[in-house]
Amino acid sequence: MVFAREVMGENNIALRAEGLHLSFGGVQALNDIEVDVNPGEILAIIGPNGAGKTAFLNSISGFYRPQRGRIFFQGRDITRLATHKRAELGLARTFQNLALYTGLSTLDNLMSGRHFRMKKGVLLGSLFFGPALREEVAHRRVVEDIIDFLEIESIRYKVVGSLPYGQRKRVELGRALAMEPELLLLDEPMAGMNAEEKEDMARFILDIHELRRIPMIMVEHDMGVVMDLAQRVIVFDFGRKIADGAPEEVKQNPDVVRAYLGED
Repeated sequence: MVFAREVMGENNIALRAEGLHLSFGGVQALNDIEVDVNPGEILAIIGPNGAGKTAFLNSISGFYRPQRGRIFFQGRDITRLATHKRAELGLARTFQNLALYTGLSTLDNLMSGRHFRMKKGVLLGSLFFGPALREEVAHRRVVEDIIDFLEIESIRYKVVGSLPYGQRKRVELGRALAMEPELLLLDEPMAGMNAEEKEDMARFILDIHELRRIPMIMVEHDMGVVMDLAQRVIVFDFGRKIADGAPEEVKQNPDVVRAYLGED
Protein backbone atom coordinates (compact mmCIF):
# COMPACT_ATOMS: atom_id res chain seq x y z
CA MET A 1 0.00 0.00 0.00
CA VAL A 2 1.19 3.50 -0.75
CA PHE A 3 0.54 4.66 2.81
CA ALA A 4 2.56 1.85 4.42
CA ARG A 5 5.46 2.91 6.64
CA GLU A 6 8.32 1.22 8.37
CA VAL A 7 7.28 -0.42 11.63
CA MET A 8 9.07 0.50 14.85
CA GLY A 9 11.45 -2.00 16.40
CA GLU A 10 9.73 -4.93 18.11
CA ASN A 11 11.77 -4.44 21.27
CA ASN A 12 10.34 -0.97 21.90
CA ILE A 13 7.24 0.07 23.79
CA ALA A 14 5.02 2.04 21.44
CA LEU A 15 3.53 4.15 24.22
CA ARG A 16 3.87 4.31 27.99
CA ALA A 17 1.71 6.28 30.41
CA GLU A 18 3.11 6.56 33.92
CA GLY A 19 1.07 7.65 36.93
CA LEU A 20 -1.43 9.85 35.10
CA HIS A 21 -3.65 11.98 37.31
CA LEU A 22 -6.32 14.18 35.76
CA SER A 23 -9.04 15.96 37.67
CA PHE A 24 -11.72 18.53 36.87
CA GLY A 25 -12.59 20.32 40.07
CA GLY A 26 -13.57 17.59 42.50
CA VAL A 27 -13.96 14.93 39.79
CA GLN A 28 -11.01 12.53 39.45
CA ALA A 29 -11.05 11.51 35.78
CA LEU A 30 -7.74 9.58 35.90
CA ASN A 31 -6.19 8.27 39.09
CA ASP A 32 -2.62 6.93 38.87
CA ILE A 33 -3.11 5.33 35.46
CA GLU A 34 -0.29 3.13 34.19
CA VAL A 35 -0.56 1.79 30.62
CA ASP A 36 1.95 0.27 28.19
CA VAL A 37 1.10 -0.26 24.52
CA ASN A 38 3.19 -2.83 22.68
CA PRO A 39 4.25 -2.59 19.01
CA GLY A 40 1.59 -3.90 16.64
CA GLU A 41 -0.94 -4.41 19.43
CA ILE A 42 -4.68 -3.75 19.40
CA LEU A 43 -5.38 -2.67 22.96
CA ALA A 44 -9.01 -2.13 23.99
CA ILE A 45 -9.98 0.09 26.90
CA ILE A 46 -13.41 -0.59 28.35
CA GLY A 47 -15.39 0.54 31.36
CA PRO A 48 -18.68 2.14 32.42
CA ASN A 49 -19.66 5.62 31.28
CA GLY A 50 -17.51 8.18 33.08
CA ALA A 51 -14.76 5.67 33.83
CA GLY A 52 -12.07 7.86 32.21
CA LYS A 53 -11.63 6.13 28.85
CA THR A 54 -11.97 9.17 26.60
CA ALA A 55 -10.12 11.30 29.17
CA PHE A 56 -7.20 8.91 28.75
CA LEU A 57 -7.26 9.22 24.94
CA ASN A 58 -7.51 13.00 25.25
CA SER A 59 -4.47 13.00 27.53
CA ILE A 60 -2.48 10.90 25.07
CA SER A 61 -3.38 13.09 22.09
CA GLY A 62 -2.81 16.34 23.99
CA PHE A 63 -6.36 17.66 24.29
CA TYR A 64 -6.08 17.31 28.07
CA ARG A 65 -3.00 17.93 30.20
CA PRO A 66 -2.80 15.64 33.25
CA GLN A 67 -1.81 17.36 36.48
CA ARG A 68 0.68 14.58 37.25
CA GLY A 69 2.36 11.75 35.41
CA ARG A 70 4.27 11.33 32.17
CA ILE A 71 3.57 10.04 28.68
CA PHE A 72 6.26 8.50 26.49
CA PHE A 73 5.78 7.83 22.77
CA GLN A 74 8.45 5.69 21.10
CA GLY A 75 10.74 6.49 24.03
CA ARG A 76 10.23 10.26 23.83
CA ASP A 77 8.60 12.23 26.65
CA ILE A 78 5.60 13.98 25.05
CA THR A 79 3.84 14.97 28.28
CA ARG A 80 4.08 18.70 27.59
CA LEU A 81 4.23 18.52 23.80
CA ALA A 82 1.64 20.48 21.82
CA THR A 83 -1.14 18.54 20.13
CA HIS A 84 0.06 19.29 16.58
CA LYS A 85 3.58 18.21 17.50
CA ARG A 86 2.24 14.87 18.69
CA ALA A 87 0.46 14.49 15.36
CA GLU A 88 3.71 15.16 13.53
CA LEU A 89 5.35 12.36 15.55
CA GLY A 90 2.69 9.92 14.38
CA LEU A 91 -0.22 10.10 16.84
CA ALA A 92 -3.56 10.04 15.01
CA ARG A 93 -7.08 9.58 16.30
CA THR A 94 -10.75 9.33 15.55
CA PHE A 95 -13.40 10.90 17.77
CA GLN A 96 -16.41 9.60 19.66
CA ASN A 97 -18.38 12.51 18.19
CA LEU A 98 -17.32 12.98 14.58
CA ALA A 99 -14.94 15.89 13.96
CA LEU A 100 -15.06 16.17 10.17
CA TYR A 101 -15.27 19.21 7.91
CA THR A 102 -18.92 18.67 7.04
CA GLY A 103 -18.98 21.28 4.27
CA LEU A 104 -16.09 19.68 2.39
CA SER A 105 -15.90 16.57 0.25
CA THR A 106 -14.58 13.18 1.34
CA LEU A 107 -11.45 13.82 -0.72
CA ASP A 108 -10.85 17.21 0.90
CA ASN A 109 -11.32 15.77 4.39
CA LEU A 110 -8.74 13.07 3.69
CA MET A 111 -6.35 15.61 2.17
CA SER A 112 -6.63 17.64 5.38
CA GLY A 113 -4.91 14.74 7.11
CA ARG A 114 -1.89 15.41 4.90
CA HIS A 115 -1.70 19.11 5.79
CA PHE A 116 1.23 18.97 8.19
CA ARG A 117 3.22 16.96 5.64
CA MET A 118 2.90 19.63 2.96
CA LYS A 119 6.21 21.50 2.95
CA LYS A 120 5.78 24.00 0.11
CA GLY A 121 4.98 27.57 1.12
CA VAL A 122 1.84 29.56 0.45
CA LEU A 123 3.33 31.30 -2.61
CA LEU A 124 4.36 28.10 -4.38
CA GLY A 125 1.07 26.49 -3.41
CA SER A 126 -0.94 29.33 -4.91
CA LEU A 127 0.99 29.10 -8.18
CA PHE A 128 0.38 25.33 -8.30
CA PHE A 129 3.09 24.24 -10.69
CA GLY A 130 6.53 22.68 -10.43
CA PRO A 131 7.41 21.56 -6.87
CA ALA A 132 3.97 22.46 -5.47
CA LEU A 133 2.20 20.44 -8.16
CA ARG A 134 4.47 17.43 -7.62
CA GLU A 135 3.84 17.60 -3.88
CA GLU A 136 0.08 17.76 -4.41
CA VAL A 137 0.20 14.74 -6.72
CA ALA A 138 2.24 12.75 -4.19
CA HIS A 139 -0.21 13.50 -1.36
CA ARG A 140 -3.18 12.80 -3.60
CA ARG A 141 -1.68 9.39 -4.43
CA VAL A 142 -1.60 8.47 -0.73
CA VAL A 143 -5.19 9.62 -0.27
CA GLU A 144 -6.46 7.75 -3.33
CA ASP A 145 -4.86 4.59 -1.99
CA ILE A 146 -6.78 5.05 1.29
CA ILE A 147 -10.00 5.69 -0.63
CA ASP A 148 -9.55 2.37 -2.43
CA PHE A 149 -8.63 0.59 0.80
CA LEU A 150 -11.74 1.82 2.64
CA GLU A 151 -13.97 1.23 -0.40
CA ILE A 152 -15.29 4.78 -0.50
CA GLU A 153 -14.67 5.51 -4.19
CA SER A 154 -18.36 6.29 -4.77
CA ILE A 155 -18.35 9.12 -2.20
CA ARG A 156 -14.98 10.62 -3.16
CA TYR A 157 -16.49 13.94 -4.25
CA LYS A 158 -19.59 13.98 -2.04
CA VAL A 159 -19.98 16.57 0.71
CA VAL A 160 -19.36 14.78 4.00
CA GLY A 161 -22.29 16.45 5.77
CA SER A 162 -24.67 14.75 3.34
CA LEU A 163 -23.34 11.23 3.98
CA PRO A 164 -24.93 8.57 6.19
CA TYR A 165 -23.36 8.25 9.64
CA GLY A 166 -21.58 4.96 8.91
CA GLN A 167 -19.85 6.39 5.85
CA ARG A 168 -18.77 9.46 7.80
CA LYS A 169 -17.19 7.15 10.37
CA ARG A 170 -15.25 5.54 7.54
CA VAL A 171 -14.11 8.94 6.25
CA GLU A 172 -12.82 9.87 9.70
CA LEU A 173 -10.82 6.65 9.88
CA GLY A 174 -9.43 7.50 6.45
CA ARG A 175 -8.34 10.95 7.57
CA ALA A 176 -6.48 9.39 10.51
CA LEU A 177 -4.76 6.96 8.13
CA ALA A 178 -3.81 9.86 5.85
CA MET A 179 -1.60 11.13 8.68
CA GLU A 180 0.52 7.96 8.33
CA PRO A 181 0.20 7.18 12.04
CA GLU A 182 2.61 5.28 14.24
CA LEU A 183 -0.15 4.92 16.86
CA LEU A 184 -3.87 5.03 16.15
CA LEU A 185 -6.37 6.11 18.81
CA LEU A 186 -9.92 4.93 18.06
CA ASP A 187 -12.62 6.45 20.25
CA GLU A 188 -15.72 4.26 19.90
CA PRO A 189 -15.23 3.49 16.18
CA MET A 190 -18.43 1.37 16.06
CA ALA A 191 -20.74 3.76 17.94
CA GLY A 192 -24.05 4.43 16.16
CA MET A 193 -23.47 1.81 13.45
CA ASN A 194 -25.75 -1.01 12.37
CA ALA A 195 -24.54 -4.63 12.29
CA GLU A 196 -23.35 -4.51 8.66
CA GLU A 197 -21.44 -1.26 9.19
CA LYS A 198 -19.79 -2.69 12.30
CA GLU A 199 -18.65 -5.74 10.35
CA ASP A 200 -17.11 -3.51 7.69
CA MET A 201 -15.34 -1.31 10.25
CA ALA A 202 -14.04 -4.38 12.10
CA ARG A 203 -12.67 -5.73 8.83
CA PHE A 204 -10.88 -2.46 8.08
CA ILE A 205 -9.33 -2.37 11.56
CA LEU A 206 -8.09 -5.94 11.21
CA ASP A 207 -6.73 -5.20 7.72
CA ILE A 208 -4.87 -2.13 9.04
CA HIS A 209 -3.42 -4.27 11.80
CA GLU A 210 -2.38 -7.07 9.44
CA LEU A 211 -0.96 -4.87 6.67
CA ARG A 212 0.67 -2.10 8.71
CA ARG A 213 1.07 -3.48 12.23
CA ILE A 214 0.10 -0.09 13.64
CA PRO A 215 -0.48 -0.26 17.40
CA MET A 216 -4.00 0.84 18.28
CA ILE A 217 -5.79 1.94 21.43
CA MET A 218 -9.49 1.35 20.96
CA VAL A 219 -12.20 2.60 23.32
CA GLU A 220 -15.34 0.60 22.62
CA HIS A 221 -18.59 -0.30 24.42
CA ASP A 222 -19.55 -3.23 22.18
CA MET A 223 -18.13 -6.24 24.03
CA GLY A 224 -18.53 -8.47 21.00
CA VAL A 225 -16.28 -6.14 19.02
CA VAL A 226 -13.75 -5.97 21.87
CA MET A 227 -13.57 -9.76 22.20
CA ASP A 228 -13.18 -10.21 18.43
CA LEU A 229 -10.58 -7.50 17.77
CA ALA A 230 -8.50 -6.83 20.87
CA GLN A 231 -5.39 -8.74 21.82
CA ARG A 232 -5.39 -7.18 25.27
CA VAL A 233 -8.05 -5.41 27.31
CA ILE A 234 -7.68 -2.80 30.05
CA VAL A 235 -10.65 -1.91 32.24
CA PHE A 236 -11.17 1.50 33.85
CA ASP A 237 -13.63 2.24 36.64
CA PHE A 238 -14.00 5.66 38.28
CA GLY A 239 -10.66 6.76 36.80
CA ARG A 240 -8.72 3.72 38.03
CA LYS A 241 -7.34 0.74 36.14
CA ILE A 242 -8.92 -2.37 37.65
CA ALA A 243 -7.90 -5.07 35.14
CA ASP A 244 -5.36 -5.71 32.38
CA GLY A 245 -5.03 -8.92 30.40
CA ALA A 246 -6.24 -11.14 27.57
CA PRO A 247 -9.90 -10.64 26.59
CA GLU A 248 -11.17 -13.94 28.00
CA GLU A 249 -9.22 -13.45 31.21
CA VAL A 250 -10.57 -9.94 31.72
CA LYS A 251 -14.11 -11.02 30.87
CA GLN A 252 -14.08 -13.43 33.80
CA ASN A 253 -12.46 -11.03 36.28
CA PRO A 254 -14.88 -10.55 39.21
CA ASP A 255 -14.02 -6.84 39.51
CA VAL A 256 -14.84 -6.34 35.83
CA VAL A 257 -18.09 -8.26 36.13
CA ARG A 258 -19.15 -6.04 39.00
CA ALA A 259 -18.01 -2.76 37.43
CA TYR A 260 -18.91 -3.22 33.79
CA LEU A 261 -20.56 -6.42 32.68
CA GLY A 262 -23.00 -6.75 35.57
CA GLU A 263 -23.84 -9.80 37.63
CA ASP A 264 -26.60 -12.34 37.14
